[in-house]
Amino acid sequence: MGHFILKRMLQLVLLLIGVSFIVFFSMHLAPGDPARIMAGPAATKSDIAALHRSLGLDKPIVVQYLDWIGKVLHGNLGTSYQTSQPVTQAILSRLPTTIKLATASMVLALIIGIPLGIVAAIKHNTWIDFTSTTLSLLGVSIPNFWLGTMLILIFAVMLHALPIGGMSMHWYTVAGLKELILPAIALSAGSAALIARTTRATMLEVLQQDYVRTAKAAGLRPWKIILTHEFRNALIPIITVIGINFGTLLGGTIVTEQVFTINGVGRLMINAISARDFPVVQGTVLFIATIFVLVNLVVDIIYAKVDPRINY
Repeated sequence: MGHFILKRMLQLVLLLIGVSFIVFFSMHLAPGDPARIMAGPAATKSDIAALHRSLGLDKPIVVQYLDWIGKVLHGNLGTSYQTSQPVTQAILSRLPTTIKLATASMVLALIIGIPLGIVAAIKHNTWIDFTSTTLSLLGVSIPNFWLGTMLILIFAVMLHALPIGGMSMHWYTVAGLKELILPAIALSAGSAALIARTTRATMLEVLQQDYVRTAKAAGLRPWKIILTHEFRNALIPIITVIGINFGTLLGGTIVTEQVFTINGVGRLMINAISARDFPVVQGTVLFIATIFVLVNLVVDIIYAKVDPRINY
């Protein structure tokens, strides 16, 4: 296992170098000049040229990349062009909000998706199965920004039951939980649908196995057969989907945070893209990519714990 983890960490370094290369050159090749945006409409060419020199944007793009990646390797993601704040500090100050939203969404997706998938598999080809499949299809198809807007319109504007947007750090209070409900539902819909479909598919395969028929013939209680023999042996694909979706949720909060005016990492990146704040965009994408890959590494380790037959 130790050799496997070391190998994956080396792959992680190579992958992140590739991500850094793509995001860096994508930002610099995109239209828009950060120096011109910072200088304002009344700035002269000499003012913009001076800003280019102070920001290091007058250097060849390859030199700029090597300078930036050298700082990253020393733990420095750069400094924001807009606020002159270290990028690492800007990300860490907003990261708890994003993690809170992504975690709440994943918990909600698990609460909805796994039971829905199990019931659909057990009640295969019944109205319950068809209803579950239809709801899963809707969950995958509906964009979270549209769902978020509809939730705001119904529950905040029309019913005045929940806040329109914003999120405080005090999530454990009643007001904090109310702020979390709508964005968590909007963000979790797609994940819940994928988890439900994966659970249903894997459970249907397990239901056909001989050991399940043997357990039924032995007279074991239905709930014990479902949890011990069926669901446990269907966990590997479900864990895979959960791991990938949690990483996706961290990136998917970008749109949801914008809809609900939540000051998380996603909204930080949207504002940075609009202002062509290269260091913030590059640092944020690299940070999210790192978390995504580490989550997948944890998933691989969990595989061996769930199924002893897996040997790395």
